Amino acid sequence: MAKDYAQVSQRIVSALGGLDNIEAVTHCMTRLRFVIRDRQKVDNPRLKAIDGVMGVVNTDTQCQVIIGNNVGKAYQAVLNLGTPGGSAAQPAGKRKITLKSIGSGILDALIGTMSPLIPAIIGGSMVKLLAMILDMAGVFEKGSTTLVLLNVIGDGAFFFLPVMVAASAALKFKTNLSLAIAIAGVLVHPNFIDLMAKAAQGQPVSFTFIPVTAVKYTYTVIPALCMTWILSYIEKWVDRITPAVTKNFLKPMLIVLIAAPIAVVFIGPAGIWIGSGISTVVYTVHGYLGWLSVAIMGAIWPLLVVTGMHRVFTPTIIQTIAETGKEGMVMPSEIGANLSLGGSSLAVAYRTKNRELRQTALAAAASAIVAGISEPALYGVAVRLKRPLIASVISGFICGAVAGIGGLASHSMASPGLFTSVQFFNPSNPMTVAWVVGVMILAVVLSFILTLILGFEDIPEDEPTQNSTEVEPRNTASASRPVTEHMKGVTDV
Repeated sequence: MAKDYAQVSQRIVSALGGLDNIEAVTHCMTRLRFVIRDRQKVDNPRLKAIDGVMGVVNTDTQCQVIIGNNVGKAYQAVLNLGTPGGSAAQPAGKRKITLKSIGSGILDALIGTMSPLIPAIIGGSMVKLLAMILDMAGVFEKGSTTLVLLNVIGDGAFFFLPVMVAASAALKFKTNLSLAIAIAGVLVHPNFIDLMAKAAQGQPVSFTFIPVTAVKYTYTVIPALCMTWILSYIEKWVDRITPAVTKNFLKPMLIVLIAAPIAVVFIGPAGIWIGSGISTVVYTVHGYLGWLSVAIMGAIWPLLVVTGMHRVFTPTIIQTIAETGKEGMVMPSEIGANLSLGGSSLAVAYRTKNRELRQTALAAAASAIVAGISEPALYGVAVRLKRPLIASVISGFICGAVAGIGGLASHSMASPGLFTSVQFFNPSNPMTVAWVVGVMILAVVLSFILTLILGFEDIPEDEPTQNSTEVEPRNTASASRPVTEHMKGVTDV
């Protein structure tokens, strides 16, 4: 049955303490991400019990409400309620600075910035894959302008990624959007790219006698993210020192004149080194462990998704594909992880006697297997029933090992599923098609069988509502309630 997301959003906002307690809200593929002012006002049990909420994940800086594939509708319904953090809201209190809070803040900034960009990145990836398939099939002549244009269309999101990151980060750090875009635009300006090419060939390039490091910024994430974070402080400082009568022209001039050179001379190169360092660490592990690293990643991937940590790998994947043309550790592990959750959900749908759970499991299985979106299966089925999650982890490990042994690598970063499996096809190695198809079939079949073997505690349709603090007496009224009500309280994320 279709959900009334206007009503669902009202209940979510109410459980979060109202609009005045919400500092900001964004969403990714399946989650509403709320920045909360006062966590004492959040009613977590009530939030988890809302029909339409698959789960709740709390971090130091966010309350993430898992909705599923219809998160866009829920997000729009939240916006329709009014502006989060209304006029009555007070500024959020300063958090105590600790190593944990610093680490959490970095992860929150990275995930919060990248999540809104995922649709554009996936869209570009799929267009590039389409161009590759048309080229392989010989539909157009080699060098056809149609193929060239398709590649340009698909490449747009990646080439101008620093600009997109700056825009998203400006919203995250609450700094001026147009200034952030203008400064990031310097990094991909044709004349600046030419200068960097000359610097790479040994020609000295400097700004006021300070040498500029030769760096290529297209396809990068970290430099623009760091630059926009610094910009948020520069803007506040310039605002304090400029007279009111000059703010409309002197303030933006000083901000650009200060921030852009800092980005080009210091922040940009440092961001590239940080990104390259992270990629080096990840793929050094892959180099030493080989297929075992893909197997381990396949096993822990569902757990990373539960915490939202899976988005941390996005910059690494993008940079690796930009530098080498493929990524052979994280993306191949997702094939087994995603489809294993789909296979487990199919087993639940096959075995359960609960009609609504069967409907949920079938929809979640289709989402995971066909589109590679696994969170409905993860929260709606696996985490709720526990043992299907164990089956998915075991299957993810085995399928990851097979994918690693087969040497599978992705040429884009669309979430792996049936429709996006072409990203693993290598035109120079036709056997990759057999490996991909084999891993996908193995993931669904193995997780299906393991789930049936391990079993799970089914949810009877006539089971009364229960939670950790009280048990409602069984009576005619409770027995006649919708199944949705009986399923609440079964799972905590």
